[in-house]
Amino acid sequence: MTQFKDTIKQSYKQLSGEERGQIQSLYEEHCSIRTIAKRLSRSPSTISREIKRGTVTQMSSYGGFTEYYFADTSQIRYEQRRLKCHRKSMLEHNPEFFKQLAIALKTKFRVHSVDSFVATYKRDHPDEYCPATPMVYRYIDQGLLAVANIDLPQKVRRHAKYGSGHVRKNKKILGDSIEQRPAVANDRSEFGHWEGDLVKGKRTSDQPALLTLTERMTRYEAVIRIPNYQAATCKTVVQQFVDKFDAAVVKSLTFDNGSEFASLNEVTGTHLYFAHPYTPSERGSNEHLNGLLREFIPKGRSIGDFSDEYIKQMTAALNQRPRKIFGYKSANEFLAEQLLA
Repeated sequence: MTQFKDTIKQSYKQLSGEERGQIQSLYEEHCSIRTIAKRLSRSPSTISREIKRGTVTQMSSYGGFTEYYFADTSQIRYEQRRLKCHRKSMLEHNPEFFKQLAIALKTKFRVHSVDSFVATYKRDHPDEYCPATPMVYRYIDQGLLAVANIDLPQKVRRHAKYGSGHVRKNKKILGDSIEQRPAVANDRSEFGHWEGDLVKGKRTSDQPALLTLTERMTRYEAVIRIPNYQAATCKTVVQQFVDKFDAAVVKSLTFDNGSEFASLNEVTGTHLYFAHPYTPSERGSNEHLNGLLREFIPKGRSIGDFSDEYIKQMTAALNQRPRKIFGYKSANEFLAEQLLA
């Protein structure tokens, strides 16, 4: 007669509380380990390990010490071990990462965004277990970190609706005689094309303002304090900026059609262009950087409230920020490469 042996291996299943109670009962009846294993359809080694883990030493009423197996004690120890064997969260894997993240994002002149910090930390600590950017944001939303949403950079949202017949107040639109920006000035592959605008505090032309100039290829931001934003002042400051550099560094400048820039067509030494009316996207890099500046200079605050040193540190922080679009190089690094090329 042919006999077939079942060789299918069953997956191991942890002992239940009921099984531990049976082990205690049979063990107290002085059954052998093999007999207990056979009764429970378990491996003798499983029963042996279980009895060792659940055995405690107690003092008898006669002063001696006796060892007993208690099912309840064994079950409690099992449950405690299970609590410790869960998969560690990222918070437990790398607490130093989250400590440094909080420091970086709460710095007054913050260089990093969440994403740039994650990328930079991964680059500098390649052997460490590091979370992805979406996971960091989830932890922040869940309130698990020392960083809160209020510490994150403000998202720049533009809801301006421009259409035919829509006119912005306090804006003078220049005539069609002004040269519009050509395709070459839109080319990000060529260094030396700049976009400009003003960051204002209070909306009167005799108040100080910041003239911001953004190089399109590297996104490098130059910020110049001006005493007021009258047309003559803007022309003088822009001319001084152009005169400071070689023609290859400032090949063109593009501004919007605000009345404060009405005299810029008199600037010499570079090409001056003006974006089409109500088209800030033609100066997108400068618009974006100006939005980031508002993290440091909120709308409604006079520019006169901020020192030259404050403005210098603010600008340095933005130019040092690693940018995803450049493989997490900063604008400073990218600009240096272009100047040496």
